[in-house]
Amino acid sequence: MSDQVKGQKRQEVKMLNRKLLELTGVLNVESFDSEEFLLETELGFLTIKGQNLHIKHLNLEQGLVAIEGYVHSLAYLDGAGTSKSKGLFGKLFK
Repeated sequence: MSDQVKGQKRQEVKMLNRKLLELTGVLNVESFDSEEFLLETELGFLTIKGQNLHIKHLNLEQGLVAIEGYVHSLAYLDGAGTSKSKGLFGKLFK
């Protein structure tokens, strides 16, 4: 709770049996297909890898995303700031 007091961003990640993933704090869906999602979040870019992935629910005004499918991994590319994240994002797609 001290993070909220200091005004820092908050993100919640909820996964149920590796088949349903619910996220808050999502700013944008950069790219997605059935095997990988790239999301811009308040804490940096987040990649989600898996099989048969698809969006169940999307509300960017509230920052909510729900993804169904079989989740293999979640990884933040960089949580320090968006400028470094975009640099890493650009390197991935050269």
